Amino acid sequence: MSALPWLVADIGGTNARFGLVTVPGRAPERVAVLAGAEYASLPEAVAAYLADHAGGARPEAACLAVAGPIDGDRYRLTNLPWAGSIGDLDLPYTTLLNDVEALALSLPHLGGDDLVSLGGPAPSYGVKAVLGAGTGLGVAGLVPADEGWIPVPGEGGHVSVPVHDRRELEVVRALAEQGHRPVEAEHVLSGPGLVRLHRALALVNGVGLAQAGPMTARDIVERSEDRLCAETVEVFCAMLGTFAGNVALTLGARGGLYLGGGVLPRIVERVRASDFRARFETGPNLPGYLSAISTTLIVAPQPALTGAAAWLTQRLSRRGVYEPA
Repeated sequence: MSALPWLVADIGGTNARFGLVTVPGRAPERVAVLAGAEYASLPEAVAAYLADHAGGARPEAACLAVAGPIDGDRYRLTNLPWAGSIGDLDLPYTTLLNDVEALALSLPHLGGDDLVSLGGPAPSYGVKAVLGAGTGLGVAGLVPADEGWIPVPGEGGHVSVPVHDRRELEVVRALAEQGHRPVEAEHVLSGPGLVRLHRALALVNGVGLAQAGPMTARDIVERSEDRLCAETVEVFCAMLGTFAGNVALTLGARGGLYLGGGVLPRIVERVRASDFRARFETGPNLPGYLSAISTTLIVAPQPALTGAAAWLTQRLSRRGVYEPA
């Protein structure tokens, strides 16, 4: 058996989350969130976590989920200037996952207060899809197999932005005029996307950028009494519904469509009251297909760490260095 503890991490464009697995099958312990911008590299952040938050632990195995493309043992963060090889960490065994891939792997281990229904029937066994809206927009699938679950990572956040009506078409045109060519889904359906969407709607509505004022994503979701901020969240949820429906159709996700990331848990009730579910179900001529698929919001605090821990347990078991209880 590989010596415990094991290191798990969820490295996003803003924060680097770490934890230790001391008992396989249980939630990671000693979880800490570090600001990625404070560290020059992933090895530096790992060293800081182990020294300052994990009592100087020396893990024998690690699973790192990163928000960016992976090529063998190499990674490159999309929204943080970290790149390199997991060999730089000098650990006996290390494996890499895309961050939304790890989020997908958490799904079989979540339940109860970890999840909030956004409409449709109860989730079922079958292919699942997950979207992660945070600093970027990630997409992954989860396929059931005899040996457990197989994650299917992708770069679906970089597809063309979904447009449903005239207002959304005008928003896309405004974004294109501001230099976003082509306009990708991530340009709108993310934390930074909320800011871009707010600016674009100001131009579309004739408000002007000066009058709209500088806004952060947090400002926009908290100022529900502001008409432009409220409209921004409304359009965001509606476009997200269309995008989610497209993902569910593409992956055949009859086991459910799940949403995670840092944006949506802040506005749970507004998402539930929005056009998200109606737009999710508005698809092509496939009567009943999307209405039969559940949509669920992940509100668990660190789900990708749970997924990374599950994947590490599964991989070590296959290698014969860990025997599940």
